[in-house]
Amino acid sequence: MNDEAFSPSALPRVEAIVIGASAGGVEALLKIFTALPEGFSLPIMVVLHLPDERRSQLAEVFGQRLSLPVKEARDKQTIDPGTVYFAAPGYHLSVEQDRSLSLSQEERVHYSRPAIDYLFDSAADVYGPRLAAVLLTGANQDGARGLAQVKRRGGLSIVQDPAEAQVATMPEAAIALLQPDYILPLHGISRLLVELERIAC
Repeated sequence: MNDEAFSPSALPRVEAIVIGASAGGVEALLKIFTALPEGFSLPIMVVLHLPDERRSQLAEVFGQRLSLPVKEARDKQTIDPGTVYFAAPGYHLSVEQDRSLSLSQEERVHYSRPAIDYLFDSAADVYGPRLAAVLLTGANQDGARGLAQVKRRGGLSIVQDPAEAQVATMPEAAIALLQPDYILPLHGISRLLVELERIAC
């Protein structure tokens, strides 16, 4: 759908949310996350492309702005409800079958580590139709193939409206590869996530 007229009765009951972003992603994520209510209960795992050589401050920056717990993902960490997990620089982030997080340093995907495809693929294998995946602004094609995998596994696929994205390459790559369930502006994505959480409770 390319508008915000989503029907709550048609939405799936999801257990987790994965989000991928690159250029312009910090601003986009802040707009989405600051609109989520206190007590939001679904776990959210995020890959934002980062340079390897610098320590990430995403958990600190977002933790100061959000009412939700925010953590940098650690290897073997159990996924807790209502928590935002950011991938660490230099490591792919994936979800294991026991619903824990895994970090690895395998080859880069689309020149990126962490890669969005890596997270989306693994989460789709674990959660199947109980997963919602969101692809935001970015300057390469990372995430398109992973989003297609989420859709193949029955999960919900959501893409930021390219007309609104700071860099439209990533959303456009996803739309060229698959027909997302929703193409929405950032405030529409926030509303959809709130509705998904309401249904899940």
